[in-house]
Amino acid sequence: MLKALLKAESLIALGLMGLSVYFMWHAIERPIGWDGARGPGGGAFPFWLSLIMLGASTAILIRAVRTELRVPDLKPFFEPGMIGPVAAVTLALTITIALMSWLGTYVAIPLFMLWYLRVFGRNSWKVTIPLVLGTPVVLFFFFEVALLILLPKGITEPLFFPLYAMFF
Repeated sequence: MLKALLKAESLIALGLMGLSVYFMWHAIERPIGWDGARGPGGGAFPFWLSLIMLGASTAILIRAVRTELRVPDLKPFFEPGMIGPVAAVTLALTITIALMSWLGTYVAIPLFMLWYLRVFGRNSWKVTIPLVLGTPVVLFFFFEVALLILLPKGITEPLFFPLYAMFF
């Protein structure tokens, strides 16, 4: 049983379960139910999405443990050649997250996408440019205009003042 819990799939499921509980714990600091005529409370989406993530992670853990107990898998989780690419993407994501508070979400995410699509993924410019330019626009309208959730803008915040004047 312990060996089944120490497999990569089980460890990732346990980690996601822990994150889910952490997110739910922070979400209940705000109302998670229906708030009269205003709609769902500020913690509703994070709480319920985290609950769904907890359920999915639990199902993954149960399946992984059952499978390992029935048919032990002796293959390594990562093939030796995959450790480098996984480490590169992990490092790039860490840098992206670190840049979000300084450069802002709308610069950090397109920079990551540019690196990931063009350099790492070797996609053509025809694929890369529309995605890199379109993603921040979609993010802005979805989070800031539709959901009224402000994302970190860092040093680029003054560039958003005219957009705020148009939409709010």
